[in-house]
Amino acid sequence: MKYLSVLTPLLLFGCVSIEKDSSFKDKALHHVVLCWLKDSGNLEARERIVEVTKTFRNIPGVLEARAGQVIPSDRSIVDDSFDVGILIVVADAKSLTEYLEHPIHRKAKRDVLVPLVSKIIVYDFQ
Repeated sequence: MKYLSVLTPLLLFGCVSIEKDSSFKDKALHHVVLCWLKDSGNLEARERIVEVTKTFRNIPGVLEARAGQVIPSDRSIVDDSFDVGILIVVADAKSLTEYLEHPIHRKAKRDVLVPLVSKIIVYDFQ
């Protein structure tokens, strides 16, 4: 009971989260993709990337797929020079390889990313 008084404020203010099934997240691989558009700031191009990212949810092994536009920041520690960020969460390294080789991903890369994006940086972490 004494722990409840410490845990409650942490949960309320978002410093700690408890999830029903967090076991897969402990081992999950996070694939972060930052994209700089050829036509920087083009809202239509950003939206195309966000929409195509949703199709990645249909790839076996993908646990989560989301994308969004950069949030401008005045903080010197924040890199807000990119246009679109993509987050893909997969179960493990094998799932990441399968995702990268999957026809849905290959088509999105060929038809959307390559024509619209001038630079991409990828960060993978577990």
